[in-house]
Amino acid sequence: MSKTERQKTVEALTEELGSATNIYVTDFSGLSVGKITELRRRLRASGARYVVVKNTLARRALAAKNIEVISDQFIGPTGLVLVGADPLPAAKVLGDFAKEHQKPTVRIGLVDGKPVNPAYVKRLGELPSRDVLLGQFVGCLNGVLYQVVGALEALREKRQAEAS
Repeated sequence: MSKTERQKTVEALTEELGSATNIYVTDFSGLSVGKITELRRRLRASGARYVVVKNTLARRALAAKNIEVISDQFIGPTGLVLVGADPLPAAKVLGDFAKEHQKPTVRIGLVDGKPVNPAYVKRLGELPSRDVLLGQFVGCLNGVLYQVVGALEALREKRQAEAS
C-alpha cells in the first residue's frame, strides 16, 4: 500500500469515526469471510457499520479525532463497529452473533465518549428493546392504578357498610 493510499484510508476512516457516536472494537479472528459478511449485513440492518482496519492506520485516525483512549486495544485482527446515537441495537446484534458463532469478541467499547469494558457491551446487548421497556413500564403503571382503584373501592364499600 503506497503512502497516498494509506493517507486516503486514514482520512476516510477519520471521517467515518466522526459520524460514529459509539464504537466497539472487536477481534474477528476465526471468522470466515462469509460469516463476516453476514455480521456486516446484520449490523447494517441495525444502523451500524463493521469495518476491518489495519491497526496502525486506525490508531492514526483515532489520534486525528482525539480518541486515543482505546488505541491500545488495536492488536491482531481488528474490526470496528461504528454506531450512531443508539448503542443498543448494534450491541444486541454483536451479542446474538457471538452466541451463534462464538466470535467476534469485543475488546473494548466507546459509548458516549467513555471507554467501557466488554461486559458492559454484553449487558447493553441483553437489554430489551425500547418498545418492550415501554410496555413493561406501562404494565407497572397499570398495576399501580389497579391497586389504587381497588383501595378506593374497598374504602367506598367500608363507608357504605358503616352508613347502613
